Amino acid sequence: MSLHQLYVALFVGGLVLLASIVATRLASGVGLPSLLLFLGFGVLLGEGGLGLQFDSAQLAQDLGTAALGIILVEGGLTTRFSDIRRVLAPAGVLATVGVGVSSLVTAAAVHWLLGMDWQLALLLGAIVSSTDAAAVFSVLRVVPLPRRVGGLLEAESGFNDAPAVILVLLFSTIPLDLDPVVIAATLLYQLVIGAVIGLACGFLGAMALRRIALPAAGLYPLATFGLGMLAFAAAGSAQASAFLAAYLASVVLANSGLPHRSATRSFAEGSGWLAQIGVFVILGLLVSPDELLDELVPAVVAGLVLLLLARPISVVVSLLGFRVPWREQAFISWAGLRGAVPIVLATYPIVEGVAGSGRLLNIVFILVVVFTLVQGPSLQWVARQLDLVPRDTTREIQVDAAPLDVLGADLLTMTVLPGSRLHNVTVLELRLPDPSVITLVVRAGHSFVPQPIDRLQVGDELLIVTTSATRESAERRLRAVSRRGKLAHWFDEYGEPG
Repeated sequence: MSLHQLYVALFVGGLVLLASIVATRLASGVGLPSLLLFLGFGVLLGEGGLGLQFDSAQLAQDLGTAALGIILVEGGLTTRFSDIRRVLAPAGVLATVGVGVSSLVTAAAVHWLLGMDWQLALLLGAIVSSTDAAAVFSVLRVVPLPRRVGGLLEAESGFNDAPAVILVLLFSTIPLDLDPVVIAATLLYQLVIGAVIGLACGFLGAMALRRIALPAAGLYPLATFGLGMLAFAAAGSAQASAFLAAYLASVVLANSGLPHRSATRSFAEGSGWLAQIGVFVILGLLVSPDELLDELVPAVVAGLVLLLLARPISVVVSLLGFRVPWREQAFISWAGLRGAVPIVLATYPIVEGVAGSGRLLNIVFILVVVFTLVQGPSLQWVARQLDLVPRDTTREIQVDAAPLDVLGADLLTMTVLPGSRLHNVTVLELRLPDPSVITLVVRAGHSFVPQPIDRLQVGDELLIVTTSATRESAERRLRAVSRRGKLAHWFDEYGEPG
């Protein structure tokens, strides 16, 4: 590449990056994963649009795998262990048993309904069996769900890439060998060794960062993120699950009380967005628009089977022993979003030379686009119809301010909704645990600093500063008063989640 060509490539890349960033504002406003817009940019730049030629499935697989590692590190670094601690067991079952059940149901259905041969059917089932971390993280964090439901979906999406990748690689062998012993041994080795490597990198890295005084604050986010990617690469080199290792290492690092937490989280989110934009644009370039129409019907049929049959069955089977209410199971079934992971996985059998695997890429591409358009914008409506949007939910606000990091403080916002018993309660009567405090109230477009005798009203937006240590107690008190009023404890109401 000449110097002039380099400048042109950087110029086009910069325009695509800026356009993608601006487009995320539109996508977030309608509850739509930004992946659709990024895929659209890729298709627009490709041979069906501006004519940029790109047909290397191997390069797309390599770049896509690296980008998924970055996305999973970002997901782990932005996950609070308190949100997923109580749902680790059901999330683990969903990520393993659920992936297997979903793969088999989808494969059997497309084999009998579409006449697809068993190897392609099994590959398609495995490719679309896992929920996508990027799609789930980007959409669910703006939907005010109960912590158990949101934490379960986030943990599942962080864990289930690993089994899906293993199944796709096993089903891509030529000739196809479905030896149950080999499959079980491969799954066990990759998951166990991947988990061990991820946890080891996380704990050892956290110990090292606590004892090493780096010369610049900006190096801590780089070091933390680098440890997550180190776990990813180490597990991959050991033929174990790199995806599981990256996520677990990052969760451990994020919840080890390391310094500069806010800066690390911001750096991780920026890196995650860059990886999403890059991988989705590349995957958009890889498909040929003129070939998509031929696979529209198979894609819609496979997507309907997945959405209405395979995913619900896998959720019900996986959560049988966990007493999860049917409303939550229904939402978890509907919220099984697909995104970059299936499209990247669709390149694996192409690289391995599986006969007929080229059409899988087109089927998966259409399936992801169509059903993300259906599921993404409807998530908040479905959650409300299932009565899963609590009235007393707080949302974390990310503020790039050093004092918050130094103090270990969290900034929350909460709205007093109709029917909440917070109405007419004074700030003093609320009795938030020290040192939590309501610093600002926004009422009818006007803001003021509340005094102890000021009464809260329906429609008030509360800005609450608390510490990491007292955040859970503050949220419990807010929930308790919202449900039973200022004498909530007299009625044995202590603000338990859910």
